[in-house]
Amino acid sequence: MKILFTCGGTAGHINPALALADAFRRYLPDAEMLFIGSGRRMEKKLIPEAGYTLKNIRVSGIERSIRPKNIIRNIKTVSGLAKAGAQASGIIEAFKPDVAIGTGGYVCYPVLKTAVRMGLPTFIHESNAVPGLTTKLLSGIVDKVLVAFPDTEGLYREPEKVVFTGTPIRGDFHLWDKDTARMMLGIDGRPLVVSFWGSLGAEHMNEIAADFIRFNLESKLFNHIHATGISPETTAQMKKKISGHATGYALPRWTDIRTYIDDMPAVMAAADLVLCRAGASTVAELTFMGRPAVFVPSPFVTNNHQEKNALLLENAGGALMVREQDCTGEMLYKTVEKLLGDRTLLAFMSDAMKGSGVRDAADRIVKLILNM
Repeated sequence: MKILFTCGGTAGHINPALALADAFRRYLPDAEMLFIGSGRRMEKKLIPEAGYTLKNIRVSGIERSIRPKNIIRNIKTVSGLAKAGAQASGIIEAFKPDVAIGTGGYVCYPVLKTAVRMGLPTFIHESNAVPGLTTKLLSGIVDKVLVAFPDTEGLYREPEKVVFTGTPIRGDFHLWDKDTARMMLGIDGRPLVVSFWGSLGAEHMNEIAADFIRFNLESKLFNHIHATGISPETTAQMKKKISGHATGYALPRWTDIRTYIDDMPAVMAAADLVLCRAGASTVAELTFMGRPAVFVPSPFVTNNHQEKNALLLENAGGALMVREQDCTGEMLYKTVEKLLGDRTLLAFMSDAMKGSGVRDAADRIVKLILNM
């Protein structure tokens, strides 16, 4: 069997596709996998690192504002779709897949539209609480729309096509327990707080994180792992700024500032509390692991979908939500201090978070596709 995946842009789109590819490989060890992306940094990093072949086509996103430069860019985007479709057609004809699966990003539109035209079974997965533009455009032509949250069929033009599956996550998360992870990471008896603002980082939130870290350096309340998510240079600058030393190496071992959390399954397993954006992939991982969270949704995403993701989990009791415009280092620290001081509340939030997830999402999707 040959399986075509298309995804792009951020880890939130890429990781569910990788989780599905891993699941297909468990069911069909001889299956061939091919990914089509748009050539952005995270695609070129994560997909080859996972051992899968990646081919890229040229496609850009739609700008929502009506400023003249964005209108010009959108005209170029629309005019480039035919060329992107032709590129996708060439890749599909050469690979000859049995099925095409998209997990988000603008690259899904030309690839899945071309796959439909060529008569392939097609699926689009929407991992956010509300459908994005690409999902809306494709929902009328693909065979099935797979969604992360229950009771969202009414948001789609053809609700009979919608199947609640949850969001697949990479398989390594189930391998870790808290004690083993803490021992591996060298965490002492204090709680562990983990913070990150997405695979591409966020400059303003890293500034807030720097103030947050300073409060904890004074109180020594918890162990802390923070990922800047931008570049090694940004990470080095943050260390220097916080430590007050040119080398940036004056920080204690229990304050670990990194560029990217490559060992996220272990880190999340060890965590007592997570501070993060509310992207779909992160939400899926938190619910799988049952980790309480303080969400600071990105205000810059389309249709404010991160805030809607965060509100669903806050209403379920598994998380708190803080809007970025209200967030400061001191306020974030006091929120964490209060939560860590109430172990009963943290345990309740952990159970609520775990109850909001679908632990076998990848298996559900694989079985659905194979049965069809």
